[in-house]
Amino acid sequence: MASSEEGTPTAPTASVDFIRSIIDEDRAAGNNHGRLVTRFPPEPNGYLHIGHAKSICLNFGVAAERGGTCHLRFDDTNPAKEDVEYVDSIKEDVAWLGFTWDAMFYASDYFERLYQFAVELIRRDKAYVDELTADQIREYRGTLTEPGRNSPYRDRPVAENLDLFARMRAGEFEDGTYILRAKIDMGSPNFNMRDPALYRIRRAHHHRTGDTWCIYPMYDYAHPISDALEQITHSLCTLEFEDHRPLYDWCIDNLFEGDRPKQIEFARLNLNYTVMSKRKLLQLVQQRHVTGWDDPRMPTISGLRRRGYTPESIRNFCARIGVAKKENVIDVAQLEHSIREDLNKRAPRVMAVLNPIKVTLTNYPEGQVEEIDVINNPEDAAAGTRKVPFSRELYIERDDFREDPPKKFFRLSQGREVRLRCAYFITCTEVVKDANGEIVELRCTYDPATRGGDAPDGRKVKATMHWVSAAHALDVEVRLYDRLFKVEDPEDVPEGKTFLDVMNPESLQVINAAKAEPSLAGAAPLATFQFERLGYFCVDPDTQPGRLVFNRTVSLRDAWVRIEQRQD
Repeated sequence: MASSEEGTPTAPTASVDFIRSIIDEDRAAGNNHGRLVTRFPPEPNGYLHIGHAKSICLNFGVAAERGGTCHLRFDDTNPAKEDVEYVDSIKEDVAWLGFTWDAMFYASDYFERLYQFAVELIRRDKAYVDELTADQIREYRGTLTEPGRNSPYRDRPVAENLDLFARMRAGEFEDGTYILRAKIDMGSPNFNMRDPALYRIRRAHHHRTGDTWCIYPMYDYAHPISDALEQITHSLCTLEFEDHRPLYDWCIDNLFEGDRPKQIEFARLNLNYTVMSKRKLLQLVQQRHVTGWDDPRMPTISGLRRRGYTPESIRNFCARIGVAKKENVIDVAQLEHSIREDLNKRAPRVMAVLNPIKVTLTNYPEGQVEEIDVINNPEDAAAGTRKVPFSRELYIERDDFREDPPKKFFRLSQGREVRLRCAYFITCTEVVKDANGEIVELRCTYDPATRGGDAPDGRKVKATMHWVSAAHALDVEVRLYDRLFKVEDPEDVPEGKTFLDVMNPESLQVINAAKAEPSLAGAAPLATFQFERLGYFCVDPDTQPGRLVFNRTVSLRDAWVRIEQRQD
C-alpha cells in the first residue's frame, strides 16, 4: 500500500477514474489556482458503514495521491438526530481506516455566518419567510408534470422578512410556524429549485451549541457555504445529490466571488444481502435485532472491525470496485474475497475444533505428552513452525468421522487410516456410543513410525485432519456469523412486508464448547487467526480472562474467485 508524505495510505495503483480525470483537468487549467482540497462531510446521526468507507477512500485518497488536503467536517445541522457518540465513532473509524484529516470542522462552526448569509439573501430579495404549513407547501410545489405556485407570502417586503427572520432566531415562534425559503423559480422542472427551504425552526439541544439556536440551516444550504468557506475545490458527492447541484451552485453564485468548489457525483456503494440506510440500521439497533452498531453482522465499519476485517482489506475492496457514474450492486463476495486475500498473508495458523469428538489412541503411552512441530503456513516456508502438545486423548471435528461413509468421503471411518496434521497416521478401531446411541468416543491406534511424515513402507492416506490435545485444549466460545438478510435485495419485499421480514434467522450461531490449541491463551482482542480448514477468526472484545470468544470473519471458501473465473 502506497503512502503519502503525511502518512495517509492511498489506494493500490489503478486506472484513472472520471473523478480523478476531472480534477487533473481542473488543476491543469489553473482552476482555483491549481489547489486541491476535498472533504468528507458525514452527518453524526449514526455509525459509518461500508458505503462511507468508499467515500472516505475516495476523498482522502485523491488528496493524498495528488498532494492536496482533505478535511473532516461534521454536518451537524439536525440536532434532533445527532450525538457526540456518533462524532467520536466517526473519528475513530476514519483513523482506523488509516487516514488523517488535515483539518476538522463542524457545520455548527459556521452557524453565525450562515445566519448572516441568509440575512444577505433576504436583503437582496432572494429569500423570504413563509408561513405555509408543510402540507400546503407540498400542495403548492406542484408535480412532475405541473409547475408549482408561488406562496402568497413570497412577495413580503424585504423589511418584513428581515424582521420575521430575526424574530425566528429570537425564539418568538413555535416550531413549524415559519420557514425561510430561497426565492428561485416555482416553475423549475427541478423540484429542488422550487423555492427550497433554507432555515426551519427547531427547538432541540445541540451537542456543541447547546440551546443557543432555535433555528437551523437545511443541509442543501449549509453544505455549499461550508465548502466555500473552507475553500474546498472539489465536493465529491453520491448520485442522489446530482439533482441538488443547481441549488448548490445557486448558493455559491449568490454569495461568493472568486475561487469556488465544484460538485461531482459518483455512484454510491450498494452491496447485496445488505441495507445501507442509516435509518434502517438505527432501527435494527434500537429494536435489538442486533447487539449494537458494532454487531459483526452489521455493514458498519465498527461491525466489520469487530468481525475481523482489516483496514487494508477494506481499502483494497474500495479500490477494486472503483468509482462509477451509474448505480450498481456489488456482490458481497467481493468484500469477502478482499479479507481472505489479506488475512491469508497475515493471519497466524492455529488448530481449533468447533464440534469436538474425543479420540483415544489406545496404543499411545498413558501420561505421555510430546510437542509436535506444526507448520505455521504450508504456503510460506519462512513462517516457520510452532510447538503443539500431543497426547493420548485428542479432539477432532465430529464431521471428520462417518460411521457409514458416503462415496468420496476420505476422512476417518472405522477401519480407515488418516493423518493427523504434522503428527501421526491413525486408524479407527472402535466406536463408543452412549445410551442414546450418540457417538461419544472414537478409539484408534497410531503408527509411531509416521510422525510428521509418510509411512516408511510407502503407504498413503487420502485425508489430513486437524486436532487438539484434550488435556491441553482451551475451552472457547465461537460465534459463526452469516449474512443478516436471506435475500439479495432486502429493500425489494412483497407489499405489506418490510426489510425486517427477510432477516436471516440463522445469521448467528453460537458454539459454547469449542476447543482450541493452547497457543491462543492470552490472545488480544481483535487479533486474527486462521483456524486450519475452518476459516478466519478474530478475538471478540467480549473476551475475558479465562474465557476466549472468537468471531468467524469469513470461511476459507472463496466464491468470488469462481465468479471471476466464470466471467473470464
